[in-house]
Amino acid sequence: MCGFTGSISFEDINEVKLKNSNEHSLCRGPDNTSNIKGEGEIDYNLWFNRLAIVDLSSKANQPMMSDDSNLILMFNGEIYNSGILRDKISEYKYNFKTSHSDTETLFAGLAVYGIDFINEIDGQFSFFYLDKIKRKIYFARDRVGQKPMYISSNEKNILFASNLKSILELKENVKIDKNSINQYLAYGVNFAPRTIFENINKVPHASYIEIDYKNGKFTNRNVEYWDPSFFTDNKEFDQEKFENLFSRSVSKRMIADVEIANFLSGGMDSTSIVKNLSDLDYDVNTFSVIIGNQKYNEKKYINKVVDKYKTNHQEIIVDENISDIVIKEALESLDEPYGDPSVVPSYYLSNLISTKYKVAISGDGGDELLGGYYRLKNHLKKKTYLSKLFSNLYEIYPPFLGTGSNLKSLNEDIYEAYTSFLEDEKFIKHLGIGKLSNNLRIKANKKDSIYKTLLSMEYKYYLSDQMMFKVDRTSMSNSIEVRSPFVDHKMIEYIFSHSSEYFDLKVQKFPLRQYLSQDFSPDFLDRPKQGFVFDYKSWIYKNLTSVKKEIESSDLDKYINIKALNKLNFFRTRINALRIWRVYVLACYLKETRDL
Repeated sequence: MCGFTGSISFEDINEVKLKNSNEHSLCRGPDNTSNIKGEGEIDYNLWFNRLAIVDLSSKANQPMMSDDSNLILMFNGEIYNSGILRDKISEYKYNFKTSHSDTETLFAGLAVYGIDFINEIDGQFSFFYLDKIKRKIYFARDRVGQKPMYISSNEKNILFASNLKSILELKENVKIDKNSINQYLAYGVNFAPRTIFENINKVPHASYIEIDYKNGKFTNRNVEYWDPSFFTDNKEFDQEKFENLFSRSVSKRMIADVEIANFLSGGMDSTSIVKNLSDLDYDVNTFSVIIGNQKYNEKKYINKVVDKYKTNHQEIIVDENISDIVIKEALESLDEPYGDPSVVPSYYLSNLISTKYKVAISGDGGDELLGGYYRLKNHLKKKTYLSKLFSNLYEIYPPFLGTGSNLKSLNEDIYEAYTSFLEDEKFIKHLGIGKLSNNLRIKANKKDSIYKTLLSMEYKYYLSDQMMFKVDRTSMSNSIEVRSPFVDHKMIEYIFSHSSEYFDLKVQKFPLRQYLSQDFSPDFLDRPKQGFVFDYKSWIYKNLTSVKKEIESSDLDKYINIKALNKLNFFRTRINALRIWRVYVLACYLKETRDL
């Protein structure tokens, strides 16, 4: 797991600025920093920061280059089927220089098979690949967007990096994209390829950008190589096959040359992972953060898991009121605006575990894989004649009363309802922005069933651009690699290619419940899950004066009606606190990046 920064150009490259910009990626790879540069038909200057996890030898350092310097790779991530792929590549008489580096596996695969090799990769990744012979450059990301990649290009120059701030430091006269601000305030995030800045983009997940260079200019095309909607068969769901896929997904994420921790919340997702590792006779290291407030305390359930599987357990008890210092550090770790307050406890957890581990297994993605969110169940329930009434009330209900999109989410059109649930249209209208244009809104790509349509929306928008974003930024800012078995693409393909009888509106995550039913009683399995709580509502209104001061001292008044926020103070609901939080995060980010 690593981070990189690079520049490719037909013109001169500012080497000093590039070196300085690479500092934003140092947290992603503190074990080794390397740099290579070259001149010729194109000039390049590449910086790489390594977090050594698989094959710790210096031979596995990057950038990785062929002996004739015609092929160059920078890779951020892990390839879980590296051993299998090495055996396949060896048939072509490829001479590997490392014992088991997955970076060299990727390098060799691209050299032998070309970019189509991306379809063979099982893992999490983003990579840059230069082929001077074919005069091609590739920028690619994994299927669910676990690893980031930012790019800014024109016909003469390409800047790219694992961190957005690295590119900000390299570019001059960077402008805020007003439309992106609108999208962020509506959803709490910018969906790929958008960032909050003009002409700086994210490479979308499950995609690669292919760039040809000739005649003194760059030309590019975007290719989507994978989508869950490709798998539309309705085969009969098989619990045993699902468990076998799950077991393989967990075990291959244990491949490492360093010790691995397991996040244990006490919920079904993390518990299922621990059970599987125990069944496979792994020596399991579990790590839990216990909330002092008894309302959110999961210790008794965590203890049941630890006692059942005899794990090597560590835990830290914290007060639910996280310090302002941690909040500040969490926001600074984001690299771009992100409006979900859960980033704070996520950062805190990664910070604590980083003192002993480089790698952690998490249960992220379980809700998306198996429809674990209550919003999904609620929208699949039959609508009543009152739905139309509530949807109409939404149009006239004052936006500052804290309803968010709750009324519109009762719309008879289930796809419009689901979209509105994720989108706070009322808020942006309240700020004087108006409605989002269609190209900024999330869209439903209708499939063979309503359930799979909504599930694909979860994958495309929530999992990739929100959940995976949070996991990566909060962990890698603390030099921690997080591996998530529930986002394994083989498991996703299985779910989308099989009928949804496993999904039960009355029984949450039925396949995991079945898997755990012999080890735990119904009182363990039937309880609602509690997350690592950050009471952002109390924090916002307790610190309202300083929050407003931060907002007013930013440049946000150029884009929104800041005075409109005052009305939200009179109706101190959870949704209004979330709205203020989003604006506060944006203000902090604009101030932080103003001088870059």
